[in-house]
Amino acid sequence: MGNKLVEMRDALREAIDEEMTRCNEVFVMGEEVAEYNGAYKVTKGMLDKWGPKRIIDTPIAENGFAGLCIGAAATGLRPIVEFMSFNFSFVAADQLISNACKMYYMSGNRFSIPIVFRGPNGAAAQVSCQHSHCVEALYGNLPGFIVIAPSNPYDAKGLLKSAIRNNNPVIFLESELDYGMKMEIPEEEYTVPIGSAKVIKEGNQVTLISYSRALNNCIQAEIELKKQNIDVELIDLRTIKPLDIATIIKSVKKTGHCVLVEEGHVFAGISAEIGFQIQEHAFEYLDAPLMRVCQKETPLPYSKPLEYESIPNKERIIEAVIKVLA
Repeated sequence: MGNKLVEMRDALREAIDEEMTRCNEVFVMGEEVAEYNGAYKVTKGMLDKWGPKRIIDTPIAENGFAGLCIGAAATGLRPIVEFMSFNFSFVAADQLISNACKMYYMSGNRFSIPIVFRGPNGAAAQVSCQHSHCVEALYGNLPGFIVIAPSNPYDAKGLLKSAIRNNNPVIFLESELDYGMKMEIPEEEYTVPIGSAKVIKEGNQVTLISYSRALNNCIQAEIELKKQNIDVELIDLRTIKPLDIATIIKSVKKTGHCVLVEEGHVFAGISAEIGFQIQEHAFEYLDAPLMRVCQKETPLPYSKPLEYESIPNKERIIEAVIKVLA
């Protein structure tokens, strides 16, 4: 069998559809997932195929339907909860924080919670600060959650299938701006393992680490840096928690320099955690201090020029790489 060209939203839909075919316990619940075919058309056509018992529309009540699905997971079902924006998961914070990630521990291992919370995370196009928050550092701080953030359709499909099969609660972070991204993926079924980073490009001078949409800004920066004869090794985390620190340390030991890029805020972010682990495990291999390129310490502005300057962009990444090498 060969490959086929698909958009990110189609790759996600294929993952859900294949797992619903494989396992009768899998169902989807969220706002506009059924009649409207999904806010971003990830669930397009699935109501017609699977019916209203497995593709379920909800009121605008994240706390209610998140709690309902956590209870369903505790009794043996495998829900996929779509948040129209992960900012709206804050409305369901008590359900996620007090119940989803702690139930297995609090029940003495009697109740697993095999549930996937998925939807767009981070900035889109001028949707301002109440629809642009990055949640990975917040949920990554909580023991019990797996946190996944793919950067391309191939990984999105393979990781979502692995997430649905996992017996733990998974935070699956997408980007609204990437739903139209096209990529060739295999026609046959496949999965991508959770907890495994990927070296996108090998290099010898500096390690550049990122994930999700920010990874694509790093790809653009690497192309420009190559023109300046700077040899970048580029790593896509894919899974944020559990973190594949072994792949990171192996790369940093080779290059001696590292720049960390994330769309989240600089204070107490994912880059802060990775940076600490690098100095803990590979301090003697570093030839220069680590550098971070993150969202500026401000709520994300609505203004398009200010939005561009606030989040990591190609120019800021290039500047950081050149500075760390200097």
